[in-house]
Amino acid sequence: MIGVDEIKRFIPHRYPILLLDRVTEVSPGRSLTAIKAVTCNEPYYRHVGADAGPRGHHYPSLLLLESWAQAASLLVLWEQPNPDVLSGKVVLGGVMKNVRFLRPVLPGEVLSHRVRLVRQVEDSSIVEGETLVGSEVVHEAGAVVSLRPAEVLRQAAPVGGAS
Repeated sequence: MIGVDEIKRFIPHRYPILLLDRVTEVSPGRSLTAIKAVTCNEPYYRHVGADAGPRGHHYPSLLLLESWAQAASLLVLWEQPNPDVLSGKVVLGGVMKNVRFLRPVLPGEVLSHRVRLVRQVEDSSIVEGETLVGSEVVHEAGAVVSLRPAEVLRQAAPVGGAS
């Protein structure tokens, strides 16, 4: 099991967008399970009023998906970590597919992100998995995660043809 300090050695995410607390299982090149505890102290909840009710406390689906994608990035980077996006190879999220949100997540729940490597072709990986709260699946997704040299990305021409 590894915690936040070790996670930061693999991916560049930091507060407030680092959305993983620990990795509980990893089989390099095969699968990974990561944990995220949702609390009412998350930056997202800062403006939720006292009268918001349960619906106002639903954890945003996009943050749930981002947290799962960070777990996917960890699996892809496990054997070649790079917390510095200005050098080495940078993780790029690509196509998301079969994304399903099966029920809302609330503060106090612990998310268990499971990610499996389906196929790897050169520096691109196809991953799939789900997020559980206890034994209940609350989210499913698949994605393409690619590694690209930071140097090449810095040299890319700006979108829109500006020079």
